[in-house]
Amino acid sequence: MSPEQYVQQKAAASGSSFYYAFLFLPRERRTAITAFYAFCREVDDVVDEVSEASVAQAKLAWWQGEVAKAFAGQPSHPVMQALMPHAAAYGIEQRHLLAVIEGCQMDLEQTRYLDFAGLARYCHLVAGVVGEVAARIFGQQDERTTQYAHKLGLAFQLTNIIRDVGEDAMRGRIYLPISELQQFDVKAHEITKREYSEHFTTLMRFQAERAHLFYDQALALLPDVDRRAQKPGLMMASIYRTLLREIEADNFQVLHQRTSLTPLRKFWLAWKVQALGMM
Repeated sequence: MSPEQYVQQKAAASGSSFYYAFLFLPRERRTAITAFYAFCREVDDVVDEVSEASVAQAKLAWWQGEVAKAFAGQPSHPVMQALMPHAAAYGIEQRHLLAVIEGCQMDLEQTRYLDFAGLARYCHLVAGVVGEVAARIFGQQDERTTQYAHKLGLAFQLTNIIRDVGEDAMRGRIYLPISELQQFDVKAHEITKREYSEHFTTLMRFQAERAHLFYDQALALLPDVDRRAQKPGLMMASIYRTLLREIEADNFQVLHQRTSLTPLRKFWLAWKVQALGMM
């Protein structure tokens, strides 16, 4: 299997909403974003699939070394072999990849966040930086588009957190800030035990409203000159925001299930942005 086949398989197997947005890109850009996305999946899978924290730390340390080797011209992993030919063309820097790894390390070291500021830093590393790289690959021309990408990445990650509250709690992680649990009188053990309440619903509505605010802020920040090039990000925004609205319509039943959109619906939402410019 070639490095290109490896990353294609890695991206397609994830079933992520991101994959549908990549389908509409020109071949060169699609190849680059697929390789970058596969890298993100590789390091994220270390946290999700390796149960022993010390082993996971060692694996992430290996990835840090692999990134350094790759930027020194000696990539050994198929993901880095597929990604490095595109690094210079799209402004992908070593610091970007190391930031993603740092975010995954936070998952190993921290299972709770005191306040939203702490959570936002985590979101920046695992999603904002990813958005920054993606915007460059998509064809960013205006520097202001980086701010849009960071804000949109934050909105995506907050949507993920809302969707995965129950699933994450089963893994011993609660991303909802402690200060906000206290503000809405929701106990951590209630989440772990999958106990719904009016307090929980009110807390989740607050989380959703903030996510919507970041979607609105991100879209307002996107310069007109980059609107066409950044269509893949707008496709993802349409898919993720539709998912968020589905969760809201279901009254935040996220403790015992994982809400998702069908592949056909994701493709339809992506196509509407591509063909009609509709979100």
